[in-house]
Amino acid sequence: MIIELIILALAIPVGFLIAWQARDELLEGRKWFIVLIACSFLVGLAAFIKEEIAIGLTCSFMFIVSLISYWKSFDKGWAKKRFK
Repeated sequence: MIIELIILALAIPVGFLIAWQARDELLEGRKWFIVLIACSFLVGLAAFIKEEIAIGLTCSFMFIVSLISYWKSFDKGWAKKRFK
């Protein structure tokens, strides 16, 4: 149980790292973040109800990472437009 909590806690810095690496794609991907957040939440909830712990933890990790990316897409100092 402790290992699972540590892995879920690591989703927070991973989410910030991915959002920082993909700063120019955050603005264009907002609608897909919403889809990913909803799907990972629903599938994770269903997996935890059916006691499929591995799938539930994976979806929880994806939920946290995509939620951080969606949140950082509204930060003007973080997200930037891509030069064309």
